[in-house]
Amino acid sequence: MTPTGTILVIGATGTTGSRTTAQLIAAGHRVRAAGRRATPLPGAQPVRFDWYDPATFGAALDGADRVYLVPPVGDPDPAAVMLPFLRPARAAGVHRAVLLSSSAVPEGGPAVGAVHEALPGVFDQWAVLRPSWFMQNFTGTHAHARSIREDGVILTAAGTGRVGFVDADDIAAVAVHALTGDRAPDTDLVLTGPEALSHDDIAVIVTEVTGRPVTHRNLTYEQMRDRLAASIPPEFAAMLAGMDRAIAEGAEDRTTDTVQRLTGRPPHSFRAVAERELTRQASKR
Repeated sequence: MTPTGTILVIGATGTTGSRTTAQLIAAGHRVRAAGRRATPLPGAQPVRFDWYDPATFGAALDGADRVYLVPPVGDPDPAAVMLPFLRPARAAGVHRAVLLSSSAVPEGGPAVGAVHEALPGVFDQWAVLRPSWFMQNFTGTHAHARSIREDGVILTAAGTGRVGFVDADDIAAVAVHALTGDRAPDTDLVLTGPEALSHDDIAVIVTEVTGRPVTHRNLTYEQMRDRLAASIPPEFAAMLAGMDRAIAEGAEDRTTDTVQRLTGRPPHSFRAVAERELTRQASKR
């Protein structure tokens, strides 16, 4: 891949944004790292960007020809703030856009599905990344990771349903390819890891890697919704609990070859990610 112009990475300090930024810089690309705070990142130009403050759009877009679009975290209707950004971005010179969506959200579906639907009508080149659930949900700052560390338990309404959990590093590798390849994918890409695992399987692997017992406790949809609603908006809590219910019904029981096909290497397994990240965390304690 030859260096491009300037790539604007929105959400550059987030789970996939930080990894995408680092991989782009390592490959020699110019990156503008955008976030609510202009946080300095090695090798990137920091810039303030806030989806809820259109006054920040112009400076962030200045000179950018490609953009990685990460929706605002925790917003049940991200399209309301993202759609008004697309045409100004195109007018400012952005010709390729890569959107982070979800395997659970189809084109034209709820949440970011409306942005997915609009993308090809605005940009000459585009891609929509639709990753399965992140492996980092069990190793980072997500509620699952916290409950594993604090209580030795994973709480879901997913039952025995299986998920093709995917490493955020693999998502970033595909994002880099989609942003910098000679040809844009011009399609949506469902990203998974190499195997579909239940949350019971995840608990077993975390137990084996850490040496600390971890169990999966299954909740009803209503229990999960109400638990989430204690800390996030009710409509968002209902949507997340509904995704767990869909997992229980088999909606995420699949794997794809997308990571291998686009990056030339196989996706990382959950055991490999757990050994890499949970072992590192244990060494710091």
